[in-house]
Amino acid sequence: MLPQRLTAGYQSFLDGRFKTESERYQELGESGQNPEIMLIGCVDSRVSPEVIFDAGPGEMLVVRNVANLVPKYETDPKASHHGTSAAIEFGVNGLKVKHIVVLGHASCGGVRAFHDHAEPLSQGDFISKWMAQIEPAAERIGPMTGDLKTDLKRLELAVVEESLNNLMTFPFVRRAVEEGRLQLHGAYFGVATGLLFSRNPETGEFKACLGED
Repeated sequence: MLPQRLTAGYQSFLDGRFKTESERYQELGESGQNPEIMLIGCVDSRVSPEVIFDAGPGEMLVVRNVANLVPKYETDPKASHHGTSAAIEFGVNGLKVKHIVVLGHASCGGVRAFHDHAEPLSQGDFISKWMAQIEPAAERIGPMTGDLKTDLKRLELAVVEESLNNLMTFPFVRRAVEEGRLQLHGAYFGVATGLLFSRNPETGEFKACLGED
């Protein structure tokens, strides 16, 4: 049996959203999906892209992993990061999405684990191995300032930048971008404030989309 919270939520979905959008769900079930936007976000339970962007069914192709990381392109069949890469390939080559958004966020546990050199949570130490991918980003921004809040935000923004850079290592992504069929975007969500920041592709700066910084 599912947890009671899920069955209650499903009942609410049936009585509410599914009933009011039944034609949309039927169309999606019969015709398939055709989202224009792919979003790569974090698994953090506080940062749900569909909630933040008020997205309906079929509007966004969402990929979530620890710390919204995009690994570099690799062809080695023994490589360990193919889950996110496969989703990117599906979105770009299969669904022909027009936009990929990398959504970072404040208070990211994965980034904090990297910053703190946290002890492994399991014998496999999966998180530390995964987060090791941001080492180049950490080196790029330079030494930490010693102020925890400042340093964590710098790392969180650097992870978005690193993921955008890594997206361009995928030949099919680079080709689509250069041909004008695909645009890449960076964004950052403040969990406590609700503010969304968008990355300026010209300057690399993050500015509030609405409201004040």
